[in-house]
Amino acid sequence: MKKITVSGKTVDEAVQSAIAQLKTTRERVSIQVLEEPQKGFLGLIGTKPAVVEVEIKPDAAEEAIKFLQDVTANMGVTIEVEQRETKDGILFDLKGAGLGVLIGKRGQTLDSLQYLVNLVANRYSEQYLRIVLDAENYRDRRKESLEQLAKRLGNKAVRTRKEVILEPMNALERKIIHTALQDIKGVKTYSEGVEPNRRIVVAPAKM
Repeated sequence: MKKITVSGKTVDEAVQSAIAQLKTTRERVSIQVLEEPQKGFLGLIGTKPAVVEVEIKPDAAEEAIKFLQDVTANMGVTIEVEQRETKDGILFDLKGAGLGVLIGKRGQTLDSLQYLVNLVANRYSEQYLRIVLDAENYRDRRKESLEQLAKRLGNKAVRTRKEVILEPMNALERKIIHTALQDIKGVKTYSEGVEPNRRIVVAPAKM
């Protein structure tokens, strides 16, 4: 039950009754007053109650999960989503068999799904909501791999005194590379190109 019509002596009484029946809170509902209460003759005869329509607002995260499960089902993968709060927003941790299909080469499929999930969630959210998708701990494994790559290429740039140009990466992965090398002496990094082909250049600090 997502929407009900309720009557009461006053609008507030009708709203409170609806909220109780929906088992939710006032912040989670939208309210439309269909009829204002009217007092009859001498306050008794012909009295009409207030009538309101109260509907539970869609939950952004719930709608995003529904969308994600529909999309992955069409890809032939059945998933469960464990949702938890993080300092940056919400993490959807995907569980199930065949998750490699959803991760894709270098996480490209996972990143595309994440982009779409965020579009859906923010259709229903009054404030910007950031959702990160992860599967089989891919994000941490990728971060560790990129940090190791950054250090190898940083050492190469210092040793050869030549720039090293990386493959195109998304903004989050570029940030990992920049961060991994920001305190390494003799190395500087910068990005060049235009999305989605923007890439990092690792260079000796003095050429």
